[in-house]
Amino acid sequence: MLNSRETALDAFYCRPGIDGAHEKGGVEGQIGWFRRNHLVPVPGVPSIQALNAMIDAWDAGDEARRIGGRARTVGEFLAIERPLLRPLPAEPFETGLWLSPRVDRFAQVMVRNNRYSVPVRLIGRRVRVLLHASDLVIYDGRAEAARHERLPVRGGARLDLDHYLEALVRKPGALPGATALEQARAAGKFTPVHDAWWAAARKAHGDAAGTRALVEVLLLHRHMDGEHVVAGLAAALRAGALTADAVALEARKAADDAGQPAQDAAPAGPPPVASLTARRLGKLPPDTRPLPSVAAYDQLLRHRRTAQEGTRP
Repeated sequence: MLNSRETALDAFYCRPGIDGAHEKGGVEGQIGWFRRNHLVPVPGVPSIQALNAMIDAWDAGDEARRIGGRARTVGEFLAIERPLLRPLPAEPFETGLWLSPRVDRFAQVMVRNNRYSVPVRLIGRRVRVLLHASDLVIYDGRAEAARHERLPVRGGARLDLDHYLEALVRKPGALPGATALEQARAAGKFTPVHDAWWAAARKAHGDAAGTRALVEVLLLHRHMDGEHVVAGLAAALRAGALTADAVALEARKAADDAGQPAQDAAPAGPPPVASLTARRLGKLPPDTRPLPSVAAYDQLLRHRRTAQEGTRP
């Protein structure tokens, strides 16, 4: 095959002639075997990443299979063929599609008839979207603003609750019926511990103040692990501490204790909430200064006594 500059292309990825006449059919047949044995019935998975991980495991296990009466397994044939394959390009080739939608008033962008959320600070701005087969990345300039798994159907929405927290601080009444909250519950990011602490906070402080305290707790997820925040919520709930500061303190305690060996079981009953002053003093270096002494002030007492005795008649 010749191009416009009459340069020959020697790339050929199948055996010519009779020897390679049935290669395409054999490959398609093995793909059908894999589909029938692993994907029928269709497996239920929580995400595309989970499905890809399952397929990778099946693919690795398939290397021990023999096709028909062949002398070697699939993995042995692959080991023979691998050195003959051409190396991958040194430079990565981007296969994604660049789009430039505008963020609507709901902090969402429309991509292929589906809606994806972005941080509320981007409302009204035009962003760049890099669309791949299984996910999409949204950029504000050169900085990554959001990342979502791509929806497999049209007319859907994938919303991240974290993108709306700044707005929910000002309007806490919008949280109970929010679609982003429902999706966070379904994904396991908003746990029953969150719900229990939220209900107790609303009962103690009222709906608006209790919901605003929950939003402040959700903001902790941006710089702390989710398991530590959940542990802080559980400890604060047992102690009846229904403020975001108490949850933050207990979450930091859980983060500090995460790498330490297990200790004896604590006695039953609600654990006390740690004192912030004691926590800070516990991390100070030891004080090696001598104890203060008032011996020097005793001289003043003697001088005063002598002066009073000298004035007596």
